[in-house]
Amino acid sequence: MSEKNIRIEVMNAIEHKVDGFIDSFLIPTEDIWQPTDFLPDSQSEGFFDHIHQIREESKELGYDFWVTMVADTITEEALPTYESWLMDVEGIDQHGENKKNGWSRWVRAWSAEENRHGDVLNKYLYLSGRVNMREMEITTQHLIADGFDIGTDRDPYKNFVYTSFQELATNISHKRVGQMAKKKGNTLLGKMCTIIAGDEMRHHLAYREFVKTIFGQDPSGMMLAFADMMKKKIVMPAHFLRESGGTIGTAFETFSNCAQRLGVYTAADYVDILSKLNTYWELDSIRGLSDNAERARDYLMKLPERLTRISERMKFPEDQYQFKWVEANGMI
Repeated sequence: MSEKNIRIEVMNAIEHKVDGFIDSFLIPTEDIWQPTDFLPDSQSEGFFDHIHQIREESKELGYDFWVTMVADTITEEALPTYESWLMDVEGIDQHGENKKNGWSRWVRAWSAEENRHGDVLNKYLYLSGRVNMREMEITTQHLIADGFDIGTDRDPYKNFVYTSFQELATNISHKRVGQMAKKKGNTLLGKMCTIIAGDEMRHHLAYREFVKTIFGQDPSGMMLAFADMMKKKIVMPAHFLRESGGTIGTAFETFSNCAQRLGVYTAADYVDILSKLNTYWELDSIRGLSDNAERARDYLMKLPERLTRISERMKFPEDQYQFKWVEANGMI
């Protein structure tokens, strides 16, 4: 049987568990928070007073902070790309007799939860008065139109490794941004980012469980897919980021430097996520591996230490690049 057919067979074999994953890791629409729970009520008489408060509190946050906020928001708003990518993964089918396929229901429900993140952050940035919204909107449109290539192809194993990793990375980023906002006295933004981080953690736990379940069905195939993703490196979903007039990817490195300087997401975090996944998936105790998969496991077990040595030697420029999204003048 071909590798592709094995993957599809495994996806079909565990598809009956997806309802349980949805119940365990997602929250019913009527019960979960919505953006208006955090934003000024446009129907209330105190609407403009609340906007004034947001604008005043926003003045205390610095340039690198706002650049990171904008890039995080753009990343969240590129959701149509991520949903369409996952819907094309082998074993995820929403057509014909399979239109009620559990995997496609998961992707739609996950997308619905994620959609709220970009919505609330975009509205907050608009009200804050600290961002050039038109430039940000141009970047968002570019990112969706340019699509992305995260090195997973249509392989469900690789895609679930990617989402396990990336959801925890976004949890870390949003959580730290929230902590920084709260420290500067911006309680509202702190709460928003913290609750978004909570969503990302739930999603991470779900995708992490998908991979663990697949390890139980096809340990060698899953191990090889994990190793392949780490050899390629886990790229961020906004790695094609660009500003108006720029080319694909030109804005991403400068944003990454910004996030590194701010301490929102660092090379050390990348290593820590890998170590956590190695531990949760119990790589050291998996049995019945092929020779190639054994070599892949050896590579993965040694990788955190090797990446730690590399990260300790990494240097990041201290100079602030001037993004079109945020004015540097007047920023603290």
